[in-house]
Amino acid sequence: MTDPATDADAPASFRLAYVPGVTPAKWVRIWKERLPQVPLTLVTVTAAEAADVVRAGEVDAGLVRVPADRTGLMAIPLYTETTVVVVPKDHLVTAAEEVTAADLADDFILYPRDDTLVWTDRPGEAATIVPATTADAIELVAAGVGLLIVPQSLARLHHRKDLTYRPLVDAPESSVLLVWPEPESKGQHSELMEEFIGIVRGRTANSTRRSQRVDQQPAGKLTASQKAAAKKARKAAPARKAVAPRRGKPRR
Repeated sequence: MTDPATDADAPASFRLAYVPGVTPAKWVRIWKERLPQVPLTLVTVTAAEAADVVRAGEVDAGLVRVPADRTGLMAIPLYTETTVVVVPKDHLVTAAEEVTAADLADDFILYPRDDTLVWTDRPGEAATIVPATTADAIELVAAGVGLLIVPQSLARLHHRKDLTYRPLVDAPESSVLLVWPEPESKGQHSELMEEFIGIVRGRTANSTRRSQRVDQQPAGKLTASQKAAAKKARKAAPARKAVAPRRGKPRR
């Protein structure tokens, strides 16, 4: 195998789609450190279209929210978010650190069309207005029309000084997945896809899997980037401590 950063057949960049609220900044930073020759292009998509964009091959991978149609896609669960209720700062529920669905029984709740939470029993009373987007719903909360229940990252994304939020302990949670198209051969992914999977799973630059790919390179044909990475790894490795000579009289 060849280094994905120098493989002539590798794509010019790695395209990653992500839905609102998901912040891939950490993974992008690690990618740039490890594969500076391969640009990582971010593509913002809506939660509804995210899986289709990946399936159509418009991007190499995507960070999507559950529920999502995973037909034809591979997936790795990444994390689950806290669900919160967004309210005006003078709302009664702000007196508590967290709330339950019963606390919202007398409130109107806004359910935008891009809502990603899967409900079996919605709290409160559904507002007659159905906002097109979460951003529109936030504006309506500020106007006093109703409250909004969303993953915490979306509450942060649409933060306003006149609004706040509290965890809703008995609400459905939102999970984020990394998805990519199923390869033609089972278990055979592109080198760049393997690199990104390793990054989101927390593998270090000197992890076993990464080292195995480098070791499979024919002897004497390491690329310039591999040589530089090996040199960097040697410098970063902790020096062995010299064993101090034993003091005192030798045992008889």
